[in-house]
Amino acid sequence: MSRVANSPVELPSGVEVKMADGEIEVKGGKGSLKLALNPVVEVNQDGSKLTFAAKNGSKFSRAMSGTTRALVNNMVTGVSSGFSKKLELVGVGYRVQVQGQKLNLTLGFSHPVVYELPKEVKAEAPSQTEIVLNCIDKQLLGQVAAEIRAYRPPEPYKGKGVRYADEYVRRKEAKKK
Repeated sequence: MSRVANSPVELPSGVEVKMADGEIEVKGGKGSLKLALNPVVEVNQDGSKLTFAAKNGSKFSRAMSGTTRALVNNMVTGVSSGFSKKLELVGVGYRVQVQGQKLNLTLGFSHPVVYELPKEVKAEAPSQTEIVLNCIDKQLLGQVAAEIRAYRPPEPYKGKGVRYADEYVRRKEAKKK
């Protein structure tokens, strides 16, 4: 059994937490995030610590208390320091250009792929084959990165495609005669 909910969430300086009407709002230097709380989870604020507990002893409420603690911890980290993901484009002629809130991807198709970023996500391209995405919402950042990667996932023979910077692509041997 996981014991994630037993450890409290430390609030760094400059981060405020408001709880009202079954909702928790976290404000920090980079922005604010809201989360609807599950009614089976009890959240208590003690100075600069947030503690999470199950209201009843059911398996579901214990599971949701750990999940809520992890989500709130990600919110606190996001509004204080933010999250970033790095994507790499591997392949001859694979390029990316950032044009405001649009990514113009050249991925070997007969047409360029234009991806519209959500307003919360910021993108930059340090080189033509790298994309760095920044956001305060960890879930949204992962979803955007997965959608970009889904246009051309890495293939196992040459390794061409869009991949995460820390991703390992297992290569297959070519067909023998």
